[in-house]
Amino acid sequence: MGGDAAVKARTVFGLLRLGAAAVCLVALIHRLAWGLASNTIASQNFFAYLTNQSNIAFVVLLSIAGVIALRTARDPRWLTIALALVLTWTITAGLVFAILVWQAGIRGIRIDVPWSDQVLHFWLPAVTVAAWALAPGHRSVPWRVIPVTLAYPMLWGVATMIRGPLIGWYPYYFLDPRQVSGPMEFILSSAIALGTFAAVATVLVLVSRMPLPRRLRMDVDATSDTPTPERAPIGERVGQT
Repeated sequence: MGGDAAVKARTVFGLLRLGAAAVCLVALIHRLAWGLASNTIASQNFFAYLTNQSNIAFVVLLSIAGVIALRTARDPRWLTIALALVLTWTITAGLVFAILVWQAGIRGIRIDVPWSDQVLHFWLPAVTVAAWALAPGHRSVPWRVIPVTLAYPMLWGVATMIRGPLIGWYPYYFLDPRQVSGPMEFILSSAIALGTFAAVATVLVLVSRMPLPRRLRMDVDATSDTPTPERAPIGERVGQT
């Protein structure tokens, strides 16, 4: 019975992952169409946003994770680490977006937030984190993920600062030298952003090590270690006959 329950739970979470990937893809397409229709973004700049890049990776990874959950009793170690990295980027992007919207409101600047932005920045990351932490067969995240998490935003930042002067456009105002008071504000904003990435990654590592998710993973381990007739080694099946 325990094995059947574990299989059913993995199936449910596998379908949830595939559903989340589909929702994320639809939201990305809507955000691109909305931006083009409202003339708030050029098509060549859509993929320059860290949010959109990380959400594209999110779609691909969740699709792979969904298939793995439907086929195996446990997530491989690399998948757990990859999900932690992508979730860190999407959650941090959502926090930064929320701050930008809040600051714009204080300054009396109107920022329209379509439903796709709300899904990509807030709802989808929050729901996925909960499902990721509680999914049967999920593994604990190693602490070394925290410094690794910073590699992508740093590379993205370097590429953005090289591309920005060439086209006269930056995805976020605090990266634009024309919109900051000077190098110190740029350095401070960048340090805060990187610190937020590290803080979110730390929280995800701690969440992955919470007693409840670990207990669920131990239950799956116990059931998966007991071979069923279909999965028993060939030698054992021959001996039984």
